[in-house]
Amino acid sequence: MKKIVMIIIVAASVFAFTTEESKLVNKTGHMHFYSHTDVEDISADNYKVVSTLNTTTGDIVVSVPMQAFEFKKALMQKHYNSPKFLDTKQFPKAKFVGKITNLSAVTLNVNGSYTATVSGDLTLHGVTKSITESATLNVTDKSIGVTLGLNILLKDYNIAFEKGKPSTNIAKNVEATFTSSFTKEEVTFPQ
Repeated sequence: MKKIVMIIIVAASVFAFTTEESKLVNKTGHMHFYSHTDVEDISADNYKVVSTLNTTTGDIVVSVPMQAFEFKKALMQKHYNSPKFLDTKQFPKAKFVGKITNLSAVTLNVNGSYTATVSGDLTLHGVTKSITESATLNVTDKSIGVTLGLNILLKDYNIAFEKGKPSTNIAKNVEATFTSSFTKEEVTFPQ
């Protein structure tokens, strides 16, 4: 009986260790968004994005602290954080939980550039929607770089302006780009 318990403990430990080895973490990812209208261009950057990539399963998670976006104009930042727009006090994070759906076409242990299809759930402003987008993965000996473009229709996330200055100054569709570089250290790759 003791041998069976010991075998189960060792097997569980090996499984847990292997799973952890497959997970890469980056705490300094970058999110950029851009809004263009005839009246005004608005862009902001956030360098405090936390993300994980599991090289075995293709799972990817991106967590964006919404108040960490930096704008060129302080007034834009104030409007962005306000209850009339993103209400970042009530909704402090945006999150994407997804998966590389064509992982078999991406070789994460061979240098090169790969196009990946990423599907999952994007939660923004308290609303969760399923999305599918293309991502570029740049693999080197030391890292895996991920660039994921998102086209966000604001009304899908209950961010809509029917009248007033915001309705002409802010695009209805915002372009967002997530970039992260995951350092490869003793990581397990699928065979």
